[in-house]
Amino acid sequence: MVEALIIENIDSLYGDSHVLHGVNLTLREGALLALLGRNGAGKSTCLSTVMGWLRPRKGRVAVFGQTVSGLSPEAIVAKGVALVPQGRRVFPTLSVRENLVVAHRGRGAWHMERVFDTFPRLRERRSQAAGSLSGGEQQMLAIGRALMGNPRVLLMDEPSEGLAPQIVAEVGRIISSLRAEGLSIVLVEQNLNLALQLADDVAIINTGRVVFTGTAAEMAADHSAVDRHLGVF
Repeated sequence: MVEALIIENIDSLYGDSHVLHGVNLTLREGALLALLGRNGAGKSTCLSTVMGWLRPRKGRVAVFGQTVSGLSPEAIVAKGVALVPQGRRVFPTLSVRENLVVAHRGRGAWHMERVFDTFPRLRERRSQAAGSLSGGEQQMLAIGRALMGNPRVLLMDEPSEGLAPQIVAEVGRIISSLRAEGLSIVLVEQNLNLALQLADDVAIINTGRVVFTGTAAEMAADHSAVDRHLGVF
């Protein structure tokens, strides 16, 4: 089986700041990999490197066997990678419908009506400016916008951040259904309980290095790893 995503011996820098140090991660096809770590550990930098916003100084990123490191973000999207960014980053002056239209790519399973079926509140607000939506509605729009690209690999950066518990549960159900349909997902998440409920595999990054890899069950059973790498200083 070809792996959905391979991050191989990646070093990434912001200017002179060395953020990622020899990072190796693998996302199995159809699985959900939870990428955990404290704030500033390098999780979002990993996603930026995969998306091509940050070019690695060393190493390789491959999507379904094709090397994408060094390609432009647009070319990486064309290879089937989509991102739900931290902070949602919807286009605030565009309507809900317009936010979805601009992201549409390909003739896959995801189209406008399916997004509206998945998120009925977006259908109700399809003509409303995205910037006027609630935080939860904006998160639904950010997910829907990513799905409109019909990705094979979905990267999600802190999708539960700042949301009420009821909305977090709803977002969790959506992510679970996407995984059940066979979408390959990398989930960056501070909500440990949510991450472990959804994940097949888990990796922890600490100060730019991978310090734990294993299944979600192994992570849940390893209380020392949780305390060491995810506990409060």
